[in-house]
Parts: sequence; structure tokens; C-alpha cells
Amino acid sequence: MSGVRLKLATPILFVRDVTAAAAFYRDKLGFAVDFLHGSPPFYGSVSRGAACLHLRFVGAPNFAALAATEESLILATIEVDDVEALFDEYVRNGVDIPQALIEQVWGGKDFHVRDPDGNVISFVQFG
Repeated sequence: MSGVRLKLATPILFVRDVTAAAAFYRDKLGFAVDFLHGSPPFYGSVSRGAACLHLRFVGAPNFAALAATEESLILATIEVDDVEALFDEYVRNGVDIPQALIEQVWGGKDFHVRDPDGNVISFVQFG
């Protein structure tokens, strides 16, 4: 193995409307809109703390139908330092939460949210 150190990964979520998706992540999930590219935007970035998600326009999101039928089809996982407080925030914001906060047998606590395009994001706090 080489001594190359890997850094953060940036998931790219497929969305039908980049502007609307960025607004959801900003208004409901507390992310900042880093940039929207194009007119109309076909690519963008949102972030909160060290977590960053990119948004890419597609005519029809590929994973939305599959995510609706497959249990726990997660497209991104974000580690947090206070998963209970974040869960409470998202409940107050009326976010779609397909999996409520639970303590997992592997030692962490997590919950899932679903964005308007069907992308499922997991927020986790490890043991």
C-alpha cells in the first residue's frame, strides 16, 4: 500500500431541480448553499460543518423508486456528534424521516431522512 492519505468523500445526489433541492437542504436540514452552477443550475453544493453533498440535475432520479422499495437504501451517511439533538431538529422542521432514531446492535445510533427526490441520508453517531 502506498502512503497516500485519502480525504473526505463527497456524495453526488441526483435531483430533478437543483435549486429546489438546495433550498430543501438549506431550509429543512440546516445546510448552507455553497454554490449553484449553470442557468438554470444543473449542479450545486450544500454543506453543514464538515459534511458536503453535491447535487446533480437528472431528468428522473435513478434511485428514488428503488429507495422506496428497498429497506435502508442509503445514498450518503453523515457522522454527527449529537444525533439526538439533530433528530429533534429535523422532527421540528417536518422532515420526512423513514427511519426514526434507533440504537443499532453495532453500537451506534442513527436515523434516516428522505429528500424530495427520494434520496435517503443517514445521520449517525458511533458508540
